[in-house]
Amino acid sequence: MKNIRNFCIIAHIDHGKSTLADRLLELTHTISDREMQAQVLDDMDLEREKGITIKSHAIQMNFSRGKQAYILNLIDTPGHVDFSYEVSRALAACEGALLLVDATQGIQAQTISNLYLALENDLEIISVINKIDMDGAMVAEVQDQITELTGCSKQDILLASARTGMGVPEILNSIVDRIPAPQGDPSAPLQALIFDSVFNPFRGIIAYYRVFNGKVSRGDRVKFFNTGMEYETAEVGILKLGLESRPVVEAGDVGYIITGIKNAKEVKVGDTITLASAPCQESIHGFEEVKPMVFAGIFPINTDDFEELRDCMEKLQLNDASLVFEPETSQALGFGFRCGFLGMLHMEIVQERLEREFDQTVITTVPNVSYTVFNTRGEKMTVYNPSQMPDPGRIDRIEEPFIRAQVISMPDYIGNILTLCLNRRGVLINQSYLTTTRVELLFEMPLAEIVFDFYDRLKSITRGYASFDYHPLDYRESEIVRMDILLNGEKVDALSALIHKSRSQDFGRKLCSKLKELLPRQQFQIAIQAAVGAKIIARETISALRKDVTAKCYGGDISRKRKLLEKQKEGKKRMRQIGNVEIPQEAFLAVLRLED
Repeated sequence: MKNIRNFCIIAHIDHGKSTLADRLLELTHTISDREMQAQVLDDMDLEREKGITIKSHAIQMNFSRGKQAYILNLIDTPGHVDFSYEVSRALAACEGALLLVDATQGIQAQTISNLYLALENDLEIISVINKIDMDGAMVAEVQDQITELTGCSKQDILLASARTGMGVPEILNSIVDRIPAPQGDPSAPLQALIFDSVFNPFRGIIAYYRVFNGKVSRGDRVKFFNTGMEYETAEVGILKLGLESRPVVEAGDVGYIITGIKNAKEVKVGDTITLASAPCQESIHGFEEVKPMVFAGIFPINTDDFEELRDCMEKLQLNDASLVFEPETSQALGFGFRCGFLGMLHMEIVQERLEREFDQTVITTVPNVSYTVFNTRGEKMTVYNPSQMPDPGRIDRIEEPFIRAQVISMPDYIGNILTLCLNRRGVLINQSYLTTTRVELLFEMPLAEIVFDFYDRLKSITRGYASFDYHPLDYRESEIVRMDILLNGEKVDALSALIHKSRSQDFGRKLCSKLKELLPRQQFQIAIQAAVGAKIIARETISALRKDVTAKCYGGDISRKRKLLEKQKEGKKRMRQIGNVEIPQEAFLAVLRLED
């Protein structure tokens, strides 16, 4: 065990994490030149295109220094805020972390939040400044930022360029010298932490884990501590570029286990594996259920494709256990699914994967969050969409989720950021200067206010300089109302929205004027109204389309024309009483994009 090192790389998006992993694999000859490609650990096309890691990966490297051979287990982590739970489990499986900072951009919001996660897990931090060969590199300035943040000395900070390979041998030597070897008792009952899982169509779910105590062998009967399920072990082994089977995986090692599980819900990231015959007394600290933060409806364009979409969603869930969905119906869109996502990026990725991997073109409704509603009888219920909201007379209070938002930017844009966040019902908690050119602002604000276009707006008002990160806090009481859209007095369920009372009038006006542009004119007048309960808060009217009934009367007496006009008037009156308004799909989709 003294020659094993378990470490991960933590960084903000696009700071060179995957490129550094490529250089480490090259230097340790873990993969041949023939197998080598850029971002070798990112095996999804989507990851390569967007330049982000969506799924965390693990790989074992063999490194020799003098006569001593070392085993280095790299557990790669996703960089985006949406996947912070996966990052926390990967960190729990390590003893050390490389903190990677881009020399041209300096410290960003997610760098700080991932660093705090690493410090909570008592990891040894090795600071690395990457991209020092770039023209805009600010090495001295970024060194000052890191020393202020971590308290280390400048001599401890490594300088590297992952693109050219400069400084990478020094990083390998630092991993061996500075990261402690794993501590564990090979003779104790088995304790292994699951930090990731993938689905193989032939072998079922493959769970990746780190063994803290004991050992696991092929043929052992294992138990998953938090789910209580027991399985026969078909295969265990270590993680190279592929899977390499071994008869036994011991304390300190990172490996995989195949038990033939076909249901993704039975394997949970953060769970503990132990032996059924001699179980450990307690699970490894930190397991929690992954909670979806953002909810949206996903509907097939043709209602006939509903069953096919269900199959695709189930297959996708096997590879992405954090996706939650249940069937729902809508008057406007027919049958579909109510889905829970970790955040807006996660939602975008699920939509893109459905299109690419399963050839499914889908309609996504307006994303919203879940609210906790207490009725007058003291009963508590969770509401995910407007149709579930009880009658206003039966509601005692409504609570909505709040987050702590962290924005790091240049001082020039403080005014713009404050205006944006305060308009979104944010409260400024703290403002501190990390350096003379970097300021950190902390806000507490409702999650519902950031799920639309907050991130895009933040980027545009700061010319792309701001970085953003958030953490869920708790639920707090708010004045949330259900706003309905009425067309000629009839409610359209798919256009209803849950919104804060202070913003309902403005939102209602926007929605009504947008609908006025998009709905086709009819032979009768159409009233578009936004209502909160029984109160109408906004109204637009689409005037009737007048057919020229007198066109066939050329010349002749005026009474003939008047007779035809009177007849048309009567018909229109009758039409208004029984006329239905059909909403075209384009109008419906454009309303969903209202916030854009």
